Amino acid sequence: MPAYNSVFNADPSPRLIGNFPLLPLRTKIRGPVYPLPFPDPPLAANESPDPDSESYDILDETLALFRANTFFRNFEIQGPADRLLVYGIWFISDCLTRIKPHYGVREATKEVNNATLDVNFALPGDPGWPLNQMYEPPRDRQDAEVLRQYMSQVRQELAQRLLARVYDDETEDKPSKWWLSFTKRKFMGKGL
Repeated sequence: MPAYNSVFNADPSPRLIGNFPLLPLRTKIRGPVYPLPFPDPPLAANESPDPDSESYDILDETLALFRANTFFRNFEIQGPADRLLVYGIWFISDCLTRIKPHYGVREATKEVNNATLDVNFALPGDPGWPLNQMYEPPRDRQDAEVLRQYMSQVRQELAQRLLARVYDDETEDKPSKWWLSFTKRKFMGKGL
């Protein structure tokens, strides 16, 4: 059975750096891509808009496909959006390993935010990047800086949405066991 690929592969001409796409995001965090509109009426922080909505973005899809795709050791990349999907799944796994079962919302937010705000993460082409054979490096320093800004924007927004889902039960200050059960799984046997 094949893994679930991104519906954003059908996007006719995404902006690419190397072969990593810079897709629009629904976010208030500053970055190099234009933001998508927020849904009207506004949704709760732990909900995603309908996939047919113009507010639906690759991060919503990453969160929706994370649990299903983590069971696969092989993943066939069918387009540029799949590369961002793979990176998002790796980043979610990294965030979940930082959230301990006894952490409250404040401790988890602090731990995950420390990971998202770290600017010394590997880019495609760097020795620390997990799958350099599937990702092209940026052409020059300027492209590398734009890619770093975009990936930082993706990391921050994805962390916010993930925390809203992991701690969606407002009555308890404990993380969801259904999310934390995926901390030991590695998508494609790799991680960030």
